[in-house]
Amino acid sequence: MSEKLTNNALIYATLALNSEVELQREYLDSDDVPADERENEEEMLDDLEQAFMEFVDLYKGRCKADKQLPPIEELLDSQL
Repeated sequence: MSEKLTNNALIYATLALNSEVELQREYLDSDDVPADERENEEEMLDDLEQAFMEFVDLYKGRCKADKQLPPIEELLDSQL
């Protein structure tokens, strides 16, 4: 991807990843995960968490450059 992410794209991606992490955690905490798929689902959660943290880091950097963006804490307290 050669184009720079817009602020809105970065915000939506960060919020979407945050939601996916929570959904994956809930799924893993439930009794719905077949035993033979648990390891794969846990790896998926690890990947989602890593991607989320990378987007948080990108967002924090963007906040330093654009003071009009809300702080990450405020952003994560909001809902999609």
